[in-house]
Amino acid sequence: MTGKAISSDDRARLDPVFMQVVLDVQAQLQQTAPTQPGNLAAMFHKETMSDGLQGCAMLIAGWNQGRVDDAGMARAVKALRALELPELADRVEKLREIDGA
Repeated sequence: MTGKAISSDDRARLDPVFMQVVLDVQAQLQQTAPTQPGNLAAMFHKETMSDGLQGCAMLIAGWNQGRVDDAGMARAVKALRALELPELADRVEKLREIDGA
């Protein structure tokens, strides 16, 4: 369990922003489709999408414990980049500085 600690005051104040980013990322992940036809591409896509969603779940769990979870962030960002969603990956990475510190 590692990650950047977030004070309870900052967490309460920033919760709507954090959750909006993570929920938006989850929704956009679920709307993606394989970039190539075939079973292998579909299997890769499903596994990568699942990793991204698990990373988002880890971020939410960490947030509820007062931190921005490093492992969840890494997992989500890796999946987003693999799915060619760099803008979403950047948004997730910016959560590390959500409290301005």
